[in-house]
Amino acid sequence: MSIRFDGKVAIVTGAGNGLGRSHALGLAARGAKVVVNDLGGSVDGSGGSSDAAKAVVAEIEAAGGEAIANGANVTDMAQVEAMVAEAMAKWGRVDILVNNAGVLRDKSFSNVEMTDFSFVLDVHLMGSVNCSKAVWNVMREQGYGRIAMTTSSSGLYGNFGQTNYGAAKMGVIGLMNTLVIEGAKYGIKVNALSPCAATRMTEDIIPENLLGLLTPESVTPALLYIVSEDSPNRTIITAGAGTFARTIVYETGGKWFPEAEQTPEKIAEHWAEISDPATQIEYTSGNDQTTNMLTKAANGLGIKL
Repeated sequence: MSIRFDGKVAIVTGAGNGLGRSHALGLAARGAKVVVNDLGGSVDGSGGSSDAAKAVVAEIEAAGGEAIANGANVTDMAQVEAMVAEAMAKWGRVDILVNNAGVLRDKSFSNVEMTDFSFVLDVHLMGSVNCSKAVWNVMREQGYGRIAMTTSSSGLYGNFGQTNYGAAKMGVIGLMNTLVIEGAKYGIKVNALSPCAATRMTEDIIPENLLGLLTPESVTPALLYIVSEDSPNRTIITAGAGTFARTIVYETGGKWFPEAEQTPEKIAEHWAEISDPATQIEYTSGNDQTTNMLTKAANGLGIKL
């Protein structure tokens, strides 16, 4: 099976460098028309220039593809809407959105300025919200859409000095989970990529002798898969140095207690049973959790369902 994007239109944010550039080139090489979005700022979000996005467009065009450069700031809804309108005016549709734009302003929680905390959340989380919102009705009316969030191990597992980044990157998973439910009947699938790559954001924290393995190009195949026509849905795929894996959030089956035993002491006493990984379940909706808890309670109380 060959994965192609002929006739598809993709928007890739933060596509002037690193992962975004690799994603844009990868989509274009397989037939997609690409909006190369990049504000052109530094890693911390300061400054701005359209040169990087234009350079990626030039690469795509030199290889025979179609692309346009766009400098919209993903935190500005009006600019994002104008970007989508430009794509619609030129190509008449938007099939793929890759939410990749990001910044870093790392500091330990005790030292981080709240303005920096809010700024990182705004770019990563609200940037993904803005772009997804701007294409949502377009995709609904088409009856087709693929949206990729960019999450991180910093959000999934934590990383020192990245409370702002980690909170934002876990936030996009919550966004993904609900968009999956709301988009299902419209042919919209939403997935997340958790990349491990040597980019401007990671070059200062990864040993130099390993950086050569962590190329953006080793991550992009995962992105291409989760935005393809036959993509999975509600999936977190991790990728780096040629290794691909799936991250899954589980919840154990739990243990029910009668009212008289609903105490912290009973929880402590039965903690091993409550947290037994053998009973773990992958939920696909918040209602699944409620159903599990009420079913256990009904069974314990002898109530017929």
